[in-house]
Amino acid sequence: MNRHLSVFLKGAGMGAADGVPGISGGTIAFVTGIYEEFIHTIKQFGPSAFTAWRQGGWMALYGHLNLAFAIPLGLGIVTSLFSIAHLVTWLMAEHALLLDAFIFGLVFASVLVVMGDVREWRWWHLLPLLSGLMLAKLLPALMPFISSVLNAEAALLIVGGAIAISAMLLPGVSGTFLLLTMGLYGRVMEGIKTLDLVLMLQFGMGCIIGLFFFSRLLSWLLRQYYTATLQLVVGFILGSLPLLWPWRELTSYRLGPDGQMVPLAYRYLTPGDYTRLTAESAQLLPVLALMLAGLVIVLAVGRSARKQARTQQKDGPHA
Repeated sequence: MNRHLSVFLKGAGMGAADGVPGISGGTIAFVTGIYEEFIHTIKQFGPSAFTAWRQGGWMALYGHLNLAFAIPLGLGIVTSLFSIAHLVTWLMAEHALLLDAFIFGLVFASVLVVMGDVREWRWWHLLPLLSGLMLAKLLPALMPFISSVLNAEAALLIVGGAIAISAMLLPGVSGTFLLLTMGLYGRVMEGIKTLDLVLMLQFGMGCIIGLFFFSRLLSWLLRQYYTATLQLVVGFILGSLPLLWPWRELTSYRLGPDGQMVPLAYRYLTPGDYTRLTAESAQLLPVLALMLAGLVIVLAVGRSARKQARTQQKDGPHA
């Protein structure tokens, strides 16, 4: 497959993931084998780009920014994010149980894919693993506090954009779920659907700020502490799994600034308990089938990405 088309399709997968609370575009980037290039490419968008242009002109800038990769990836993300907005909001409203089941399978399988990329193991790697677990638990709990402190919608959208995009860069942490806990998810998705330019500008400013700073931190961590960073990622992913368990009961919530219900705490149930408490079908067979489908898809894509990476190492990088 043509590399540009391949990158575009991977970007489309990332955009679809970023539109769903519970899964991160970073997870898709990792599973499809483009995570490191994705992070390092984002890092190049900064003052160093101006230096490259002054020294070598437009061709040097093109190479410095890795635009052969960044352009099709960005087009894939944006195309998918805009086209998926209507579908995702409909699935969340009409088939939330099945959507959660499929995402649970995807995210669970991504743990296996990330662990398969760990090059070595040291006892002290338990520290980043546990840190990832703790952060995955604490971040959603902190979001309602942040949204209550920032009363102005513009400030909330900018900070929310910076937090969400930073989370989207990490496999396992759903930026859209953090938006949901801040009470911003419905507002942002509606703004995207209706092309609310003011909202998109404010949210976009936050995204740019988050990308600028967090991509540099991640790039440095991957270069200096690759295995420990992967353990942190595994902790994030494992910590996010309970939030995706399809059979759950909302036990605590608050109302966001637009009247949207913001979940604060859940009780996790067995399929039988779910049916007794909600008087709704647990849809056991479809849920298990979709979990398995998500698992198989991610493992197959991860295997294909590793095979492609080995081929590129033998043949040299593509133009």
